[in-house]
Amino acid sequence: MPSSTVPSRIARRIAASIGAVLLVLPLASCTGAPGTAPGSVTSSAAPSAAPTALFTFGTGSDPLGLDPALVSDVESYRVTRQVLEGLVGVDQTTGEPTPLLATEWSQSDDGRAYTFKLREKVTFQDGTPFNAAAVCTNFNRWFNFPAALRQQATGTTFKGVFKAHADQAPLSIYKSCTAVAPDNVRIDLTQPFTGFLQALTLPAFAMSSPQALAAGHADVLDQNRGGQPVSAYGLHPVGTGPYSFGSWDTGSVTLTSNKNYWGDKGQIGTIKFVTYDNPQTRMQALLDGKIDAYDAVTVGNFDQLVKSGKQIIQRDPFSVMYLGMNQQVPILQNLKVRQAIEMALDKDTLIRRFFIDNTAQASQFVPPKLSGFNNNAPSLGYNPDKAKELLAEAGYKGEELKFYYPLNVTRPYLPTPEKVYAEISRQLTAVGLNIKPVPVDWTDGYLQKVTSPGDHALHLLGWNGSYADPDNFVGPLFGEDTGEFGYQDPQVFSKIARARGLPDGKDRTAEYQTINAQIAATVPAVPIAFPISALALSDRVLKYPASPVLNEVFTKVELKP
Repeated sequence: MPSSTVPSRIARRIAASIGAVLLVLPLASCTGAPGTAPGSVTSSAAPSAAPTALFTFGTGSDPLGLDPALVSDVESYRVTRQVLEGLVGVDQTTGEPTPLLATEWSQSDDGRAYTFKLREKVTFQDGTPFNAAAVCTNFNRWFNFPAALRQQATGTTFKGVFKAHADQAPLSIYKSCTAVAPDNVRIDLTQPFTGFLQALTLPAFAMSSPQALAAGHADVLDQNRGGQPVSAYGLHPVGTGPYSFGSWDTGSVTLTSNKNYWGDKGQIGTIKFVTYDNPQTRMQALLDGKIDAYDAVTVGNFDQLVKSGKQIIQRDPFSVMYLGMNQQVPILQNLKVRQAIEMALDKDTLIRRFFIDNTAQASQFVPPKLSGFNNNAPSLGYNPDKAKELLAEAGYKGEELKFYYPLNVTRPYLPTPEKVYAEISRQLTAVGLNIKPVPVDWTDGYLQKVTSPGDHALHLLGWNGSYADPDNFVGPLFGEDTGEFGYQDPQVFSKIARARGLPDGKDRTAEYQTINAQIAATVPAVPIAFPISALALSDRVLKYPASPVLNEVFTKVELKP
């Protein structure tokens, strides 16, 4: 479409409460809200023909590993979502749990046990059967991760959800897994956990083949990929998903259609993920026809894509971008210094310059779409003069603050890290703070460096929500003392532990509102934005299953014949 015919303000529609937002561009049939779970198929459906299409997707960075239990980055999960499946899927429109490897489930009256009926005649890609014993192998593996492995891995999720591993079993919400029958499994918890089913939709809880885990020595990270420690299994995952792992070369990962997949195989026979760590080269690859789609459209590329007649799909905001502060650094233990940092930040300017239109300013860590969002959470606002006063009152004498920021990466919550860093650093320096830049390449362990104990005073990061529950935001970030923030507030820890077990309703909502207000008042980090992220598609794509929680399985991509 010629650029003169593109509407000046692009129409949007919101697909339900946390659905994807579609920009109506040249191809109006593109949509981000399919109504069924990824790969779902009725029992009467005939097997689909073998798919043959090649689909090439541009990513912002290489995966950190392909064992989803030991990573937590978007690009690793983008790949593993195609290869492995969990017991429970996500409805693309409502965000609610839907059947996947479990066809149905029931909960005990006391909320401490869940029984799952498993899909029958499902095999892993290595030909071994998926059954209750396989489910328990996976759960018990996660529960028994040793401390040394957890420290070595780039990111684990089990503790953030279940609070502790086997070495601190009395503190864990997870109790046991029992194979009641080959197609029936029971998960017992030590206490009620309202978000349990939603948590099972996380990529980290996808089912791996027990045989492949053993053969690949999955808990021994003795391999190296791009500077990251991985296991042999983490280089070659095996699940039940619609795509089987093919190869992982420098800058690309290739997957092929799983010929024995139990569900709809879709149109795509081969997926190729190709890394372009620079936003401009990623966009140019799409314009040149080298790729069919890419994620993390930046504000600087948005207009050019529109003028070139490319389709853009926006996701409804379900992430938070923040400036982290580490209270292990002595000067940051002073509340007035942390408040001064918050008051030095001009969030409006940051959002206007570096984020897509309609990105909202954040004053807390729970997005507005979720229960528990607090309209009255305290926010100090932008006030550089007051920031200078607070620094003087705190006795700040120019102590150096190491400011870590990532290089060569684009995240859904942080499209241009270097530019965002430069502006935040300028704002902080303007009120008298002594900022020392510490750039770290994303693939050189940035995520691990800023979330582990260390000398990082300030850092840029964000959190992309994975399921629709406030616990998914405040729990992993502020539910316990972490190396990221050095945050220690036993009262908040206790409140989060209590809230996650409350039944849905006004009491639970009120508890999370209180938690949000208490976190905001003590400023362990500064939430800056609830970013809107966007994908760009070629004209070849008729439909893409955009999801605010990034649950985007490519069997749902529809291509022109």
